[in-house]
Amino acid sequence: MSRRLAIEIAGLKLANPTMLASGILGLSGLTLKRVADAGAGAVVTKSVGLEPREGYPNPTVVQAECGLLNAVGLPNPGVQYFSEEIREAKELGVPIIVSVYGFSSEEFAEAARVAVEAGADAIELNVSCPHVEKTGAEIGQSSQLVAEILKKVKGRVDTPVFVKLTPNVADIAKVAKAAAEAGADAITAINTVRAMIIDVETTRPILANKIGGLSGTAIKPIAVRCVYEVYREVDIPVIGCGGISTWRDAVEFMLAGASAVQIGTAIAFNGLDVFKSVTKGVDAYLKKRGFRSVKEIVGLSHRY
Repeated sequence: MSRRLAIEIAGLKLANPTMLASGILGLSGLTLKRVADAGAGAVVTKSVGLEPREGYPNPTVVQAECGLLNAVGLPNPGVQYFSEEIREAKELGVPIIVSVYGFSSEEFAEAARVAVEAGADAIELNVSCPHVEKTGAEIGQSSQLVAEILKKVKGRVDTPVFVKLTPNVADIAKVAKAAAEAGADAITAINTVRAMIIDVETTRPILANKIGGLSGTAIKPIAVRCVYEVYREVDIPVIGCGGISTWRDAVEFMLAGASAVQIGTAIAFNGLDVFKSVTKGVDAYLKKRGFRSVKEIVGLSHRY
């Protein structure tokens, strides 16, 4: 791996600036290993909470014209059971970031504590899931609630705490600023965009939950705008997420202000080779333009 690609985020050392996004292939140590072996610089698990959760009935995922629409309902075995997967993932050689959610600040903090005790290198707070009531984006739309949860979690764990924000707000930079002031170590922008698809033959919404979250190339321009706005507002690292499938996408996010990028939906369409193709392309871009480190291009578009 080229030295140009190495980056550090909140003390975590990454060999390259790509991460597995939460929600895809992140529910077992074995699948996390596959992603790490494929070249990801870090992995983020699927979101886990204090208690096991079944999720929604099928259909939970449907392919849209330019992405995926999902409403799976945060199914997970609970953080205690998931601890075994975290311990297994510690052998991967890349940072393990555990995504947690809760229905109160206390639940977020306790889930984070258990994950860290099991070996998580960092926590990513899911305050952005767009389709589960009383958690996720319902929390992430309030700067006050985000700050309250952050302070609670930061008081419970010593590892870095990232916050994954929702684009389904009027001013994402305002929420990011509140998170940073409450102690966030990095901001992940963005989670999926609220959306739905209706079958014109049956006249029924296709997802069992009716409304879900859209991911993939359709939301990339929204995500780039969010990263750009958040980068202007905070002094902590920003991690871009939303529609990244090529090295050009990754570079665009970095120019907007992302120190690293998370990849999710592209895996479903292009397979795990996407990590190597993105890192190879970013490295060639840096070399061709004379940059010694990927850090040199972070936020460059803000000069104009």
